[in-house]
Amino acid sequence: MGLSLPGLASGLDTTSLISQLMQVEAIPQTLLKNQSSSVQSMISALQGLNSKVASLATVATAAGKPDSLELFSATSSSAAVTATAASGAAAGSIDVVVGATAQAQVSVSDKVATWPVNTFTITSAAGTPTTIIAASTSLDDVATAVNNSAAGVNVLKIATGEVDASGNALFRLQFSAGATGTAAGFTVSDATLTSIKTATDAQVTLYANTTAAQTITSPTNTFTNLLPGVSVSVTAASTDAVTVTVAKDTSRISAVASNLVSSLNGIFAAISTQSAVVNSTDSSGNPKVSGGVFTGEATVRDVNQNLVNAASMPVGSSGRSPSEFGISIQKDGSFQFDAAKFTAALAADPVKTKADFQELANRVAAAANLASDKYNGTLTTDITGQQARSKDLADQISTWDQRLSDRQAALKQTYANLEVTLSTMQSQSAWLTSQLTSLSAGSK
Repeated sequence: MGLSLPGLASGLDTTSLISQLMQVEAIPQTLLKNQSSSVQSMISALQGLNSKVASLATVATAAGKPDSLELFSATSSSAAVTATAASGAAAGSIDVVVGATAQAQVSVSDKVATWPVNTFTITSAAGTPTTIIAASTSLDDVATAVNNSAAGVNVLKIATGEVDASGNALFRLQFSAGATGTAAGFTVSDATLTSIKTATDAQVTLYANTTAAQTITSPTNTFTNLLPGVSVSVTAASTDAVTVTVAKDTSRISAVASNLVSSLNGIFAAISTQSAVVNSTDSSGNPKVSGGVFTGEATVRDVNQNLVNAASMPVGSSGRSPSEFGISIQKDGSFQFDAAKFTAALAADPVKTKADFQELANRVAAAANLASDKYNGTLTTDITGQQARSKDLADQISTWDQRLSDRQAALKQTYANLEVTLSTMQSQSAWLTSQLTSLSAGSK
């Protein structure tokens, strides 16, 4: 590179010269920064992988539980009855007759301009009194006092469009229970109320029209665990029996295995993508081979292999291959799930297939936890080590900042001194030249 800006005395472009010297001095720091960037990329990639493996551990742990495949769905023969199956449900059916739906009490007052008293009592169906003290007998104050109380009753002021003899507007106060069911019923003292809706419980009858008839009530329109693990909600009374049927939910059961395989494949894909070696060319057109962030990373390679082994090795005392119930490894190391084969295996031998699948799921969970445990997982340990390395590199880079700053200051001082020395020498040279010139003139 040419030097084009002359110095004051030397004619040197000292600014450019110092800059070039500092670039050479900074080569060790540049190498450290490149290392730091690579380490940060590794930390980010490891953290992303660790998150995926931890999620797999959660999915596999759930799939490995004894009741993971005990999934049922409930259906009803009437739109007025909705059934929901949860844990503990069993296959079967039952007929129910809906005798009544749950209802909240609603009562209204006479047409009044003000309330008779500002202090009165609301008593629950269980006999618990709540004293209401309003700021005045105005209907707004009474409504506010009731709504802010613990009586469990809501009040609305309803306009009637009429006035009394004195010209005062008349209203009704509507008192409504805050919940359905007879237990939420109430009475109000010092007032005459007209019942609009009576507090009632929902009611269904099992085995109707037989000597085994059994009536069940609920304060709401939902009957929790009407059958083991099955809740039923009603919206209308019925005269005919409604059939509630509970059966194995094959789609949800299949989804348990499918989700496990999908989680595994997500991890394998992430590792494969970030381990790929890419052939390219540099700026000069020369061949260039670049490895992914996980290329050669032993910890990641071990995690991948452990998960592959956990999902592909034989299970059960008979050494059954997972491919027999629909989980098979492919040539590229990923796994394929065959829902039809899984469902068929469950139908043919549900006990053995459940046990074998749960063994596989628990093996995957163990391998995933070994890698992602937040205290001593292999990936966690690797991340911690990389973070320590990153901190050390950051400290070294910071030290180099000060070292380079000092070196630059020293170079500036050196060249400044050089300029001063050259300037002094140039002045002396000019003086000597003038003296010699004068001597020569005198001798002539």
